[in-house]
Amino acid sequence: MSEATATAPAGGSDGTGGTGGTATLDRRPGTGPAAAGVRAVKGVRPGSPSAPPVSFIWTRRIVLTLLTLFAATPLLVMVSSSLKPLQDVSDRFRWIPSELTLSPYVDIWSTVPLADYFLNSLIVAGAATGCSVVIATFAAYAVSRYRFRGKRLFTVTILSTQMFPGILFLLPLFLIFVNLGNATGIALYGSRGALIITYLTFTLPFSIWMLIGYFDSIPRDLDEAALTDGCGPLGALLRVVVPAAVPGIVAVAVYSFMTAWGEVLFASVMTNETTRTLAIGLQGYATQTQVYWNQVMAASLVASVPIVAGFLLLQRYLVTGLTAGAVK
Repeated sequence: MSEATATAPAGGSDGTGGTGGTATLDRRPGTGPAAAGVRAVKGVRPGSPSAPPVSFIWTRRIVLTLLTLFAATPLLVMVSSSLKPLQDVSDRFRWIPSELTLSPYVDIWSTVPLADYFLNSLIVAGAATGCSVVIATFAAYAVSRYRFRGKRLFTVTILSTQMFPGILFLLPLFLIFVNLGNATGIALYGSRGALIITYLTFTLPFSIWMLIGYFDSIPRDLDEAALTDGCGPLGALLRVVVPAAVPGIVAVAVYSFMTAWGEVLFASVMTNETTRTLAIGLQGYATQTQVYWNQVMAASLVASVPIVAGFLLLQRYLVTGLTAGAVK
């Protein structure tokens, strides 16, 4: 912050060949050859070999801009259409509504029983998520920590179920539920319970497989320490392993909930008027005479609120859970 003045002796001892005099040394921080060297080390100059080419930088910017526009355009259309009167949506499309109105967000609850569909989706998706997390946790822990006969066959079978399209299981599950209902007198077809069981058939295998990889990344020393302290296998799982595996469990829960929340194929066959879910209930805005497009867009935005909110709240756990165990 200050300048120091030093007097050089006569006879050119100042290194310049002159007759001496005073030399002013600037000691302000961030100046001088040393500071310049530090700046050169910390930053990469545009002309250095490690800097990316200018063409690569501009190509990346253009590609990312196009991808952003491609992803954001449908959302902008939904928001714009949900704030228009029905006449503006039915006629020629315009980006800016001629009249802003919130009536579609009010009418969506009376045009169809959207609240009932919303409740059905919450019950089915929540139950399927809870069952997937609990069953997958115990199954993945057993596969990760114990050796038993048929272990490899079990893991390969779990993974192979993901290779088949879901429509192949639609007719068998339908026949199973109908025959079980006729034999036991329990109305499984058209119930929420049947839909929950159906969702478990394709959310549970993936959940088990993902948690196996996550449990493998947790050191076994934690289990051994818990067993030494007096915990049983179940206590070691619940008190030690599960708290360490929270990111993986959250990732499984988010995947299961998202899959069950937006599923259409099985819900269109396994439900009736009283158990219809939200994804199928959106079809009610289309009648024989017209389609309430503004209400469809408004209802779609309302239906996406739980998924978006949950993803934003659990994003850091989700990323950690999906990437853990990928590199050994």
